[in-house]
Amino acid sequence: QVQLVESGGGLVQPGGSLRLSCVASGFSFSSYAMTWYRQAPGKERDLVAVITSGGSTNYADSVKGRFTISRDNPKNTVYLQMNSLKPEDTAVYYCRWRLNYWGRGTQVTVSS
Repeated sequence: QVQLVESGGGLVQPGGSLRLSCVASGFSFSSYAMTWYRQAPGKERDLVAVITSGGSTNYADSVKGRFTISRDNPKNTVYLQMNSLKPEDTAVYYCRWRLNYWGRGTQVTVSS
């Protein structure tokens, strides 16, 4: 069955960096776009970044220039490199495939 497993979250100071990973299984990973979402406490889950099967990327305005999404097809893994982190980036970050498949998320906390 489809599984998406995120990792790499943690506590980081403002201005710091983290790299999130999402390992996928159960489908032909290289053939599909993959997305990262995030959900802050009390807020809706929002799209952060998307990468197509061909490697094209798109980002939410709030993270443009700071976050980079990438993929490693042989490893069935999608990454989110997050630089210049701000307190407002604090959220649970989720990996998503198609409409209905989500990982369990990984917590990112940006605080001094």
